[in-house]
Amino acid sequence: MDELDLIIHQPARLQIMAALCQLRGTAQVDFTFLKELLKLTDGNLGAHLATLEENDYVKVEKTFVGKRPKTYVSATATGKSAFTRHVAALQSILKVK
Repeated sequence: MDELDLIIHQPARLQIMAALCQLRGTAQVDFTFLKELLKLTDGNLGAHLATLEENDYVKVEKTFVGKRPKTYVSATATGKSAFTRHVAALQSILKVK
């Protein structure tokens, strides 16, 4: 049986990875969009993104739009691969009778 990824398995991080892995290619979303989509606080989302970024599952890019700071997030190839393996592990658990 495939093993669950304990970094991704936490519910908020699983939701983050599910949202980001739906993006095509190198597409990214901004922090505020992700926060509102997942109904997380700034601090909660920031902490989970930090964990995912430390493990090279997401890329966090901070920039400015005009004079306003803007943070963009995308899944890395490592993160997409880990998410695919995690989903496979979940599916194998569901198949066990």
